[in-house]
Amino acid sequence: MKVFILNCGSSSVKYQLLDMDNESVLAKGQVERVGIDGTFLVHKRPGAADYRVELGKADHKESISRVLEVLADPTYGVLKSTKEINAVGHRVVHAGEKFSGSVRITPEVKEALRECIDLAPLHNPPNLQGIAAIDALLPDVPQVGVFDTAFHATLPQKAFLYGIPYEYYRKYKIRRYGFHGTSHKFVSERAAELLKRPLSELKIITCHLGNGASITAVQGGQSVDTSMGFTPLEGLIMGTRSGDIDPAIIEYIGAKEGLDAGGVINILNKKSGILGLSEIGSDMRDIEDAYFRGDENAKRALEAYCYRVAKYIGAYTAAMNGVDCIVFTAGVGENAPIVRKLVCDYLGYLGVELDAAENEKRGEHEISTAASKVRVWVIPTNEELAIARDTKRLALGN
Repeated sequence: MKVFILNCGSSSVKYQLLDMDNESVLAKGQVERVGIDGTFLVHKRPGAADYRVELGKADHKESISRVLEVLADPTYGVLKSTKEINAVGHRVVHAGEKFSGSVRITPEVKEALRECIDLAPLHNPPNLQGIAAIDALLPDVPQVGVFDTAFHATLPQKAFLYGIPYEYYRKYKIRRYGFHGTSHKFVSERAAELLKRPLSELKIITCHLGNGASITAVQGGQSVDTSMGFTPLEGLIMGTRSGDIDPAIIEYIGAKEGLDAGGVINILNKKSGILGLSEIGSDMRDIEDAYFRGDENAKRALEAYCYRVAKYIGAYTAAMNGVDCIVFTAGVGENAPIVRKLVCDYLGYLGVELDAAENEKRGEHEISTAASKVRVWVIPTNEELAIARDTKRLALGN
């Protein structure tokens, strides 16, 4: 069974084609600069050189059409025909409170996603455009929506409500939704496999640390708290996002800088976080290099970043009344040993002991010592495979 995975952003289309008989990746790639001049496609196949093609100025539908053409191209493709595609899975950012799991795409589901546009104005519209493109290009192929927010549908009310008038939740559904749910679900399930214990018995804290970052408390296989909130701006210090701040800062900066609320929110989303604190950049690799050269700006940003991660781990240990395993994943979590070390340096009170040599290694492995009371693992996330598994299950009707 061949499953085509689409992740449509406002100006990009990322894709993978998987053979679900053995869960292997047949091809993957992305289209950049969608909807603006200079649109281009980079297509990758295992064991072959990357193929790049210029697309002029292509919208989402045309971009996906060109991807399908390349997948079936005699020279660069991996299919004899797009008729070999059995199902399409879409990464969809926001489902509000409407879905607690992945679903087959139906007219009712599309309408529900349109109703959630106010909650994710930058994400749901391109997600819907990707669905519409497949409707037109592969009309007989079943489609599945896999939602970033769905894993967090199990949050208890005490965790998802804000301390604002309850009528705003009742009227506008203002609450904590959480994101990166597909990743948190995937790595928590993998952790249970590696620990050889039932997921239902475990208390796991998953740290998805990338340019966007979030932490989730997973108890008995369910998300019980998570750091991102009504939007992905809340929580950890991130690449360009501020994370948690005093809300009054928005009005204060606005008054000082002559900005409206939208202008300040733009700064908090795009000019803050590691970028704003370091005044170097948002890429953690650059921050690490500068940190080891003794750069004080990098030191300031990295230490604040790791401190915030450690605080959330402590909070979620309290929320679950204990923790069995801590997982680091995503670009920073998987590839930045200094981040893992600085975070774990705060966790001695939990009995965490880091193996310095193991922490320097790459790939899936345990980085805690045999004596550590809490197991600490690096587990590469694979959101595309998680989406493909749900897509296969729902497309086959089981």
